[in-house]
Amino acid sequence: MVNKRALFKSNGPILIAANHPNSFLDAVIFATLFNKPVYSLARGDAFANKYHNKILRATKILPVFRISEGAHNLGQNYTTFDACKEIFRQNGIVLIFSEGLCVNEWHLRPLKKGTARLALSCWQDGIPLKVLPAGINYNAFCSFGKNIQLNFGEFITQQEMITEANFGQIVTSFNQNLQQQLGQLVVELDKNDTAGIEKQFTVSVSPFKKIALFLPAILGWVLHFPLYIPLKKYLQKKMPRSDHYDSVLIGILFLSYPFYLLLIFFICMLLTHSWWAVCCFIALPFTAWSYLQLKKQV
Repeated sequence: MVNKRALFKSNGPILIAANHPNSFLDAVIFATLFNKPVYSLARGDAFANKYHNKILRATKILPVFRISEGAHNLGQNYTTFDACKEIFRQNGIVLIFSEGLCVNEWHLRPLKKGTARLALSCWQDGIPLKVLPAGINYNAFCSFGKNIQLNFGEFITQQEMITEANFGQIVTSFNQNLQQQLGQLVVELDKNDTAGIEKQFTVSVSPFKKIALFLPAILGWVLHFPLYIPLKKYLQKKMPRSDHYDSVLIGILFLSYPFYLLLIFFICMLLTHSWWAVCCFIALPFTAWSYLQLKKQV
């Protein structure tokens, strides 16, 4: 569910300031929905390996270093800010996670100063940047097939900020504005409040849809069990209680699913000796979609 779909067609310069509950899946969702490319900022230690560095930058991800990753790295943030400014000058869009840390929870944490510093630096350079508060909320963090609420606030512009103050006061004022907006966009729930989570996120399914999709949904579970369950069990052992587990699982499934379809296609070809086996490229995704429509949502 999205409260302001028209924003997906927006031109920059825009800095999307969002909460960060679910690792890199948060960035994937924004990049998928906006018409223009969305660059995102990620923790700097992920760029330490030169091959990872190339891959991340090729997918429009730039590094931001925190003091916990070494004070000697903080100077590299100026290079990233300069790259962001160049994107903004081309009317581009950048995503920043203003909390500075990913935690699987329904809660807005205190904001870091990076969002304010980037925005103020752009305004000082004459870039007409608009900051867009965004709250992304998931019905669950450890199950596949999610209901997501994406809530956008009102643009924060240079005209709204106090100017007759020192830099620290302006940063504080900016963060107060952003925190207030995000507080209305991010769902606040206790992780043990199952009833509250269900009430907030459950989407009703019509009786006709339940009947029509019942058999395809069962088939979808059976056909995808060999891919999903072993991978899920493996990652649960390798990444117990990790806030990145959910995103890693979905990322691996996304990359491996085309190969799984090819495998099923070749098996069907061997069994049927018919090119009708090509129908599996449509049938399997449809059965998976059917299962997601009817599965328990919380």
